[in-house]
Amino acid sequence: MPYYVVLKVLCQYPSGQYLIEHAARTRAQVGHDPGSVVTVILIVVCAVALALLTPVAACGLPPGRSFYAPAADNISAMGGLSGVGFSPRSAQPYDIIDFFKTARGAGNTLVWAGDWKEFEYARGFPTLLVEQSYHNGLTSVIEVTVFNQSGGKLLRSLDDKAQKKYVAGAVDFAQKYQPRYLGLGVDTDALYARSPADFDKFVKLFDRTYDGVKAVSPGTKIFTVFHLEKMKGLNGGLYGGVNDPSKNLWFLLDKFPRADLIAFNTYPGMIYKTPSEVPADYFTGIKAHTAKPLAISGTGWQSAEGPAGWPGSETLQAEYAKVFLGYSADLNPEFSVWSYLYDPTALAEPLNSMGLLRGDGTPRPAWYGWSAGK
Repeated sequence: MPYYVVLKVLCQYPSGQYLIEHAARTRAQVGHDPGSVVTVILIVVCAVALALLTPVAACGLPPGRSFYAPAADNISAMGGLSGVGFSPRSAQPYDIIDFFKTARGAGNTLVWAGDWKEFEYARGFPTLLVEQSYHNGLTSVIEVTVFNQSGGKLLRSLDDKAQKKYVAGAVDFAQKYQPRYLGLGVDTDALYARSPADFDKFVKLFDRTYDGVKAVSPGTKIFTVFHLEKMKGLNGGLYGGVNDPSKNLWFLLDKFPRADLIAFNTYPGMIYKTPSEVPADYFTGIKAHTAKPLAISGTGWQSAEGPAGWPGSETLQAEYAKVFLGYSADLNPEFSVWSYLYDPTALAEPLNSMGLLRGDGTPRPAWYGWSAGK
């Protein structure tokens, strides 16, 4: 879709001004290259497509229902919810429609993670994603953050005024949609690694938001997300450092005593060259550090060779899907999510080959293993 067509659609849509602003905000979007014009356009077009797919008149909540499918309808063979992260093949409207339909084959759950500031906009990404998930029979998991996922840099100030605004946005969203799950902070350990002082401010924000959301949506399960490899002190492999379990960050879990559960992103293929090298207690070992319910918010394995010849193939990816389902069974996760349905081509290796589907839409072998466990 040519960019001028995108702008024309933006100008005609009632929330067009917000979506135009979204293009500028995307330069600091969590998990994306802040200098990528392609990424900016991609996310803008996705916002347009989602907005057009969800008419304002159809956004009302059915009487007595919240915006997620009932738990009884969504329990998977894994023992909890399972699904994928929001990752359409492209930003074209027909690919957005296809994504929601195809995602149902990979599970019953959809995770979206992004800027907390999205709550401030009537047609922000959390709103659009939760509504489309509902209409497609998927349970949505919304995760928001106030810092850059890769380096832990704050997106903006965390002073008292900013915190009040963040809390108000989350409370308004929760009151309207009564979400089943709400994540506050993505790879929160990255914030601590960059600035323990900013981390302490975030903990305060978490607690304030917890109180506010529970007051209007007591059934919402509130959590934060950590990066499992970093929590274990594993910084070798593609991370370029050294694996040193003595440098673990498990103590950070104690900073969130009020969290209803703890979630993790985990990419063992960044540390180990083959799934057979992953220890059998890689996931269940988490239980030695917390008694809280657990969730896997994002995982995956590369289907192509990575940097400097780091191993990756569709065979290894399929093997990991099987290993993950087996090793995480005793974890009893509330939800387990494969991060990408389609390859996120805008991201760097090896993340850009982790999709369960190839670019032409045909399934990779890992698709069958993952969808069998849904």
